[in-house]
Amino acid sequence: MSGDVVLTVSHHTVYRYSTLVETAQHLATIRPLTCAWQRVMAHSERIEPEPSYRTSRVDAFGNDLLYFSFDSPHDYLKMTSETTVLLSPRWASLDPDATPPWEEVAQALRFRAGGAFHPETEFCFASPNIALLPELRAYAQRSFTPDMPLAAGAIDLMHRVYADFEYKPAATTFDTPAARAFELRHGVCQDFAQVMIGCLRTLGLPARYVSGYLRTDPPEGTPRLIGADASHAWVSVFCPGVGWIDLDPTNDVLADLDHVTLATGRDYSDVSLLRGMILGGGEHQVEVAVHVTGGAPTLV
Repeated sequence: MSGDVVLTVSHHTVYRYSTLVETAQHLATIRPLTCAWQRVMAHSERIEPEPSYRTSRVDAFGNDLLYFSFDSPHDYLKMTSETTVLLSPRWASLDPDATPPWEEVAQALRFRAGGAFHPETEFCFASPNIALLPELRAYAQRSFTPDMPLAAGAIDLMHRVYADFEYKPAATTFDTPAARAFELRHGVCQDFAQVMIGCLRTLGLPARYVSGYLRTDPPEGTPRLIGADASHAWVSVFCPGVGWIDLDPTNDVLADLDHVTLATGRDYSDVSLLRGMILGGGEHQVEVAVHVTGGAPTLV
């Protein structure tokens, strides 16, 4: 457990409606993943008012989704989740320059009739928020020169997105496509991630969208990361021999002990906090509060 950290996430979301919602059905992404580097030690969630029905399911990407519905009128919806996770360091043995050339990876994962199926290729294609445009490919190729090791090229691309794009809250919306964010050269973590994913996919490299949280109280002497106090997003690129490598272009770092993984998908539309359908409600206001604290685990 040397180097491990324990982080506790508190996430509160309130929707206030101007008129009564008569009925509603919702799908929520509020349960963090358990994976090789992240163990969920405790999780609880509360929904107000009490739903008429609730259940859960695992989606095609392995995310644990909560479904709930209301059959009676209500003028607000409050979701609260509390999660404690144990995180292990991920990148101590990563040597970006020792990873395979990016062209080799793209060629190996290209579809061939009768060839072996590689599940990672699902993340090589366009998705609802990410079109594979020539301008994204041209931008990516400055990092992925001939024979560039895949991880080294991806890290260089992350550096460039961080340097070339301005973090600007309220400049974009939840459904802003990557093409528009690329044109504006500003946005929030969702935009940084989707632009970088689009760049990687235009080269035939599998890249997925990761939603999660950032530690809000970094260790003493460490700068506070951009995007704390809210949900966060970053990029995961697949590299044979290493697996998925998580890169945070908003902060120009590899996602590690300050990042809690919530869910993965093709883009934001697959992992949004709350989706569904409501009847009524009129205009609504949303209040979100996220707090992530932690430190070294206590041995018992």
